[in-house]
Amino acid sequence: MEMIERMPYKGCSPDKISFYTITSFLCKERRIREVKELLEKMEKDHNLLSDQVTYSTIIHVLSKHDHADEALEFLHESEEHGFRVDKVGYSAVVHSFCRQGRMEEARGVVNEMFKEGCIPDVVTYSAVIDGFSRTGKIDQAKKLLQQMYKHGCKPNTVTYTALLNGLCRAGNSQEAREMLSASEENWWTPNAITYSVVMHGLRREGKLFEACDVVSTMLKHGFYPTTTEINLLIQAICRKGNMNDAKDFMEECMRKGCRVNVFNFTTLIHGFCQHGDLEAAISLLDDMYLTNRRPDVVTYTTMIDALGKNGRFDEVTELINKMLNRGLAPTPVTYRTVIHHFCERGKVEELLKLLEKMLLRQPLRTAYNQVVEKLCRFDNLEEAYKLLHKVLRTTSKIDADTCHILMEGFLEKGQSLSSYKVACRMFKRNLIPDIKLCKKVSERLTIEGNVAAAEKLMTKFVERGLLAPSSLQKSVEVQQL
Repeated sequence: MEMIERMPYKGCSPDKISFYTITSFLCKERRIREVKELLEKMEKDHNLLSDQVTYSTIIHVLSKHDHADEALEFLHESEEHGFRVDKVGYSAVVHSFCRQGRMEEARGVVNEMFKEGCIPDVVTYSAVIDGFSRTGKIDQAKKLLQQMYKHGCKPNTVTYTALLNGLCRAGNSQEAREMLSASEENWWTPNAITYSVVMHGLRREGKLFEACDVVSTMLKHGFYPTTTEINLLIQAICRKGNMNDAKDFMEECMRKGCRVNVFNFTTLIHGFCQHGDLEAAISLLDDMYLTNRRPDVVTYTTMIDALGKNGRFDEVTELINKMLNRGLAPTPVTYRTVIHHFCERGKVEELLKLLEKMLLRQPLRTAYNQVVEKLCRFDNLEEAYKLLHKVLRTTSKIDADTCHILMEGFLEKGQSLSSYKVACRMFKRNLIPDIKLCKKVSERLTIEGNVAAAEKLMTKFVERGLLAPSSLQKSVEVQQL
């Protein structure tokens, strides 16, 4: 605005484009009062009269940013000033109402178009049909489709795709499929989005055979599903337990030139693993190399998890070595998977050898914390205690929490002296254990007759100023009583 004020003094008076630039910004921000003030200023100070282009610009910007009511207001104002609004202007307002789901208002604007002798075109009709379809008013959308034919307006691919999308959203994917099959009879041509809409509708309803059939038809007509769409279908078929069908579907997609990637192979491998067919999963892993689709860390982790569940640890070790040799770094999920299965079966020595190799490739700060905690969970407290030195390297809260889990495990097993030893090792590393937990340990030690150890443990808190000497004396007397 300051620049516009200065322009005349520089011998360059502002034109309408200068004002339209500012008007467009104000429209985006819904600052309607300022828009009107700017139009008045444009006319009064610079003798630039608002014309059809001015109103058209305002209507389109307001509609684009979903300010439909204000756009309609300017549309009426434009007509009052004698400017005729064309189909494009009306369609912009209709689109805006439809995007907001305000279908009655959208229909009202369409009726206005007829009164003004501005017959809606296929773009306008398609917008309203899409709006009705998205809001679940399928019958209204169908009626509007018939109305198009009556007014000599032929529906196009966008129109039908909008209606098919609505049918699928409403759970009528079979009807949508029938309409798709009849496309040639109705003189319209489906595109990739049309096929995708129907395919996803059938998939959501569990009609997987029909969904795969739509994909086959899609491929015949030269359209290709995306890797994500292929994956969703593979997942759905796997969940039904039809593993051979899932594999056949993926292979057909590959033969027809679809982009089948590592992600799709991994999903199928996971499906075979879930249904206990590890040999088929391993065979697929080999096929990936043959088809130049190199497995990623997710693929390997999926197989490692399945082999670990079945106790095939030699193969797990072989697979991890292969993964590392191929330059792949283990993820936190890979670590958790390996640690869980080896700890569950008590194969601590083998696990530690594997972790050394894995940590060289990809360090993980909490790897040994996880090992100790898992061993505690599986009641292998002695092995967990042996690995405590690998945890007590820093004074972090994570290490303290791991030690507390081990202490509680010993307490539950009635091994209070072992719990006391863990606390002492924490103090040596300048890591302060939980005082409430240590009081429980102290009480248990006293009950078991190990008063000296109980007093020594609580004295460590007094020495560090975390417990008053009087509290210690009182605690000892209460325990002795």
